[in-house]
Amino acid sequence: MENQTQNLDVLQLEGLNVRPQFSLLAFVLLLLLYTFIVVSNLSLIVLVSVERSLHQSMYLLFCNMSINDVFGATAVLPRLLADMLTPVPARCIHYVQCAVQAFAAHFHAGTSHAVLTIMALDRYVAICCPLRYAAIMTGGAVLRLSVGAWAAALLSVAVLMALSVRLSRCRRFVANPFCDNASLFKLSCENVLVNHVYGLASGALFLCASLGAVCVTYARIAAICLSSRSRALKGRALHTCATHLAAYVIMLVSSLTPMIIHRNPEWADGGKVASVLFFVVPPVVNPVIYGLHCKELRHRLLRVFHRPRGPDTNMPGPR
Repeated sequence: MENQTQNLDVLQLEGLNVRPQFSLLAFVLLLLLYTFIVVSNLSLIVLVSVERSLHQSMYLLFCNMSINDVFGATAVLPRLLADMLTPVPARCIHYVQCAVQAFAAHFHAGTSHAVLTIMALDRYVAICCPLRYAAIMTGGAVLRLSVGAWAAALLSVAVLMALSVRLSRCRRFVANPFCDNASLFKLSCENVLVNHVYGLASGALFLCASLGAVCVTYARIAAICLSSRSRALKGRALHTCATHLAAYVIMLVSSLTPMIIHRNPEWADGGKVASVLFFVVPPVVNPVIYGLHCKELRHRLLRVFHRPRGPDTNMPGPR
């Protein structure tokens, strides 16, 4: 009995199944993408931290998103890369490690929705209440909203995982590229109705809250722009909202695609690959979108990489 319990503590992880002829290419590509995720997002965080002119609510929210993107990618991709170099029968993971990875994966997903919801509110205040923007979106307000976003995701996922780890286990095979909540409760032979109900309810709550907030704020912004004759207002609205809307749509598509594909048994393998893309596509695209589209960030990046060469070029001169 003791040996059986010990065996159930060591799980066999399916990992990412890639055809042998494409395994090396897939490994190199995924490694390059993960390296880009870490370097680009950390660079964005450092840039915003050291540049006093970027200590504004919008850029502080960018940092929130970059931290979360690095966290989510690091929770899944390094283990996935290691498993790609390991034969399928030898892809083993301890139950505790599996639970920690599942917690991190869901925490990343919940925080992504919460942070992008706050960014929608920030864009709404910037466009609809420009004169009061500095008074409303203060550093303290951004800090409280950010802490609230992370805390809400933490509490929701903590309950989710607690419902799964309480179950006894009768299986040890995880049919997924990485560990998630469904992988954990599927290891049990007990009744998991509560897990299904809470998992669907909490996921729907985060999705509806973020989607509802984005729809309401953008509907309000669109109404103000349509009723105004100011081209400057419309241009500012398009410029400030385009990056956030693009990031939200990419995150939404990346999160919903595996859920839809998983419903069709014929596309089960495709759904497993799509589930990995959620931890790859948004973290890769987000720093590119914000780094290139936001004028202030773009100018700071250009200044970092194209510093003046002459000794007197930094001296102030007549204007």
